[in-house]
Amino acid sequence: MLKAQGTWMGAGMRFEDLLVWKRSARLCSEVYRSFSQSRDFGFKDQITRSALSIASNIAEGYERDSDRDRLKFLSYAKGSCAEL
Repeated sequence: MLKAQGTWMGAGMRFEDLLVWKRSARLCSEVYRSFSQSRDFGFKDQITRSALSIASNIAEGYERDSDRDRLKFLSYAKGSCAEL
């Protein structure tokens, strides 16, 4: 379980404070930059959507009220990592 001080991941903590979210957001920026000149638009679209999905699912899971929902969104984020 990922609880601390009565709330998930600590009282007053935001998803933006999570190291994993910061790293995934940086990865997303790097992927967008790396593929900015790509002419394979289908591949570029899939890869950039996967990269964005990692940070988005971490953020959405963090805001959920149940451990089950949080883990579901973290699993989605992990799946998006596998796509990359």
